[in-house]
Amino acid sequence: MGISSVSVIGLGYIGLPTAAILAANGVSVTGVDVSPATVTAVNRGSVPFVEPDLAGYVAEAVSAGKLRAVPTPEPADAYIVAVPTPFMADHKPDLSYIRSAAEALAPTLRGGELVILESTSPPGTTQRMADWILAERPDLSLDGSDGRPRIYVAHCPERVLPGKIMVELVTNDRIIGGITPEAAQRSRDLYQVFCQGEILLTDAATAEAAKLVENSFRDVNIAFANELSLVADRLGIDVWELIRLANHHPRVNILQPGPGVGGHCIAVDPWFLVDAAPQEARLIRTAREVNDAKPRWVLDKVHDAVAGIEAPVVAAYGLAFKPNIDDLRESPAAEIVRELATASPDMTVLAVEPHIDELPAALADLPNVRLVDAEEALASADAHVLLVDHTVFRALAERLAAKRLVDTRGMTVARRA
Repeated sequence: MGISSVSVIGLGYIGLPTAAILAANGVSVTGVDVSPATVTAVNRGSVPFVEPDLAGYVAEAVSAGKLRAVPTPEPADAYIVAVPTPFMADHKPDLSYIRSAAEALAPTLRGGELVILESTSPPGTTQRMADWILAERPDLSLDGSDGRPRIYVAHCPERVLPGKIMVELVTNDRIIGGITPEAAQRSRDLYQVFCQGEILLTDAATAEAAKLVENSFRDVNIAFANELSLVADRLGIDVWELIRLANHHPRVNILQPGPGVGGHCIAVDPWFLVDAAPQEARLIRTAREVNDAKPRWVLDKVHDAVAGIEAPVVAAYGLAFKPNIDDLRESPAAEIVRELATASPDMTVLAVEPHIDELPAALADLPNVRLVDAEEALASADAHVLLVDHTVFRALAERLAAKRLVDTRGMTVARRA
């Protein structure tokens, strides 16, 4: 059966780009989101967050009548579930958003539909999503048994980099795992509408684990760099120079340290593997603990920088979890700013984040945090902490280097040739 209509449930950083790229390739797409502001924004052809090139895709798709947004699911040939999968206080995965999406779309099914989970999930979640759907619709099945109409359920994890999503949606390879082989094959047919990369088929649990393994690999490597920065600091060694020299070895490629790890993937996904196999995932757990502890080290450095100053003013450059975006999810920079302001009420924190127009709620409720431009921060602060290496900050490097500075990104460090 051909797929001419798709319902994308969750119009966030992954769902909206996926909806837009499908619509750009001629598919009729209905986007579903519980946020009235997001639904309104999409229907007027605008984008509620920063992602290069996305605005053009959305505006064109809405204008062409290929994309619209609604608050609840409507019938479609295929459904793509792209809702959040955060973890709870004990680092166990919170699957409530997936369950809500499954229960919401279930009444619209007629039989023959494809349901794809894109949300990054622990192994077994796609099967649980299918079970939640069938609990709502016992008249359907996954294999056509007892003459019941069947649905096709699969997992296709997103593998894109914020800031390059509209490019990588098209060029990156995709992994698709089906609850059944037929589900994987039908999913491949859908993604081939826009995906130019290789599409690799497997079972659902392996596809789920593959995404977690990819991000855990990156997390472990970042943890090595972050731990190395602590060791180098203790030994009085310039970590940036140390890494530069070590990377001249033909089989060494150490990453750059930073203030921690943020975002919706690397800071979260490894915990899903730890939860799934707590006794075996020892290195993965340790890497998470190293990266989660790095903000505390930065906080100590900032407090040292303002020691002895009454009512100090600290300028923090960057709140996003990575350069050149407005995404603050799990951001260590935002965490550092909040901790500074909370632990030291007599301290004023000037947040410099050129990609947002107002502070997020977690910071806006603190009276001693203000969002300012770089010039005010440079002129007013007693100490400065560079948290995110936004491109626009590079023009400030020389001026920052002359200040009392904690540089977590090595942007102001003079590099020897």
